[in-house]
Amino acid sequence: MKLYFAPMACSLAPHIALRELGLPFELVRVDNQTKRTGDGRDFLDINPKGYVAALALDNGEVLTEGPAILQYLADLRPDAGLAPENGGWPRVRLQEMLNFIATELHGGSAPLFRSDLPETALQIFRDKLFRRLDWLEDRLQTQPCLLGDRFGIADAYLYAVLGWLPRFGIDIALWPALHAYFQRIDARPSARAAHQAEAAAAPAR
Repeated sequence: MKLYFAPMACSLAPHIALRELGLPFELVRVDNQTKRTGDGRDFLDINPKGYVAALALDNGEVLTEGPAILQYLADLRPDAGLAPENGGWPRVRLQEMLNFIATELHGGSAPLFRSDLPETALQIFRDKLFRRLDWLEDRLQTQPCLLGDRFGIADAYLYAVLGWLPRFGIDIALWPALHAYFQRIDARPSARAAHQAEAAAAPAR
């Protein structure tokens, strides 16, 4: 498998999952501006949508969209427990959480990357994001991970998105339980290894 990633992007989540699962893969960096890859290809030929993450499988298929990639990876090694098995209520709850992260946090953060929006508009988006973070703060007061006691793919995804907060001038310490949660994941060997590998990956050419 090849995981196409960009630094500080949501592709960090499947990267962490791959390392948690101990699956063999090749890491390929993508330049989000030029759409060139670290192995000299046009990324649009791999994923015409033009954004990471993309997972190229050994059979020639390319899977895109973070929640789909994460569930696919978790199901390759169900014994690792990163996702409940398909068909049961716990899996439905996982899908609910992945959708929340994708739409309310990931999508809700997107406007904050914009430098051309007026401050009044940015404040509206910040206020909405803060309400979502408040909800997470309440949830994480009583459990160490999003779906209970065990780290899973939803946690990898949320960790990747929370890593953007400093870029928006938002201090995660305003939410103490969320801050402690982020630090716990940040200390996991999989997260540390993923950050190191992404920093060392060959730049796009």
